[in-house]
Amino acid sequence: MRRLILTAFTVALPVAAISAAATGYHITGEIVVGGEGGWDYLTVDSAARRLYVSHQSHVVVVDVDANKVVGDIPDTPGVHGIAVASDLGKGFVSNGRGNNVTVFDLKTLKAAPAKVATGENPDSIRYDAVSKRVFAFNGRSKSATAIDAVKDAVVATIPLPGKPEFSVADGKGRVFVNIEDTNEIVELDAVKAAVVKKYALTGCEEPSGLAIDSKTRRLFSVCSNRVMAISDPDAGKVIATAPIGAGSDGVVFDPGPGYAMSSNGDGTLTVVAQNGGKWEVVENIATEARARTIALDDKTHKVYLPTAKTGQAPAGGGRATFLPNSFKVLVVGK
Repeated sequence: MRRLILTAFTVALPVAAISAAATGYHITGEIVVGGEGGWDYLTVDSAARRLYVSHQSHVVVVDVDANKVVGDIPDTPGVHGIAVASDLGKGFVSNGRGNNVTVFDLKTLKAAPAKVATGENPDSIRYDAVSKRVFAFNGRSKSATAIDAVKDAVVATIPLPGKPEFSVADGKGRVFVNIEDTNEIVELDAVKAAVVKKYALTGCEEPSGLAIDSKTRRLFSVCSNRVMAISDPDAGKVIATAPIGAGSDGVVFDPGPGYAMSSNGDGTLTVVAQNGGKWEVVENIATEARARTIALDDKTHKVYLPTAKTGQAPAGGGRATFLPNSFKVLVVGK
């Protein structure tokens, strides 16, 4: 993630859709969280019906059926991401300011007494069920820390060619991660804890969010130049691009309708789908400014986007701060 404390965006008019078809998606509700400070990634555990939301120094736990907060995981300074290992009954939180990972019990939400040390500023975090390892991607160290998720112990540190951003796993023992400053995707062998391939994201600048269609073997990277790059990781190349809104930091792929959805800080959600062999924009859905990260509930096909309101920027320059108790999660569905 590019930054934990997000800056304000000027809301832009939605990009004109190039298809007449509409998805039917719209904001159906919101989950009031409150509190103060910024946020980063959020993760849905569809089986357990829980949503984990990063919020500055703790993780907020939401019941997605009731749309209300039901728990909290404290002491996660500079939290970026949450990984769920359902088969082990564990969750893992990357603490960017702590340079470590918190391990917690999925049922009780109780954290283990000791944190697992990582490199500097662990950002994206990913669980691979094949190797039963968690990978924490360290932004400042330009590395990945491989953690034995059974023993909660570091097994390897993997050097990367640049600053890692979001990551995904393919369910077959491979983990992919965007490299922001070199405009590449790196492929890891989770069992060997090693880089096995990298390739250029041609036409994409500063890739951040990443999603995967595991069935067709397609990766979706969202880029700072308002482009979604669709790539074939096996061939190691970009096969298509599509325009998206400004300030995107997240993308999900829903295999049900076949939608890749980019959450944009300009207050839009760009929906991209394959039409006649071409990847095209289906619709740009109005959300709210700063709603630039996203999570998918693959059971209900709803998506969740956190945001908050900001006050006036300081007269002498600098960032506007978030208004207290304005933090919430938008729910978008049909």
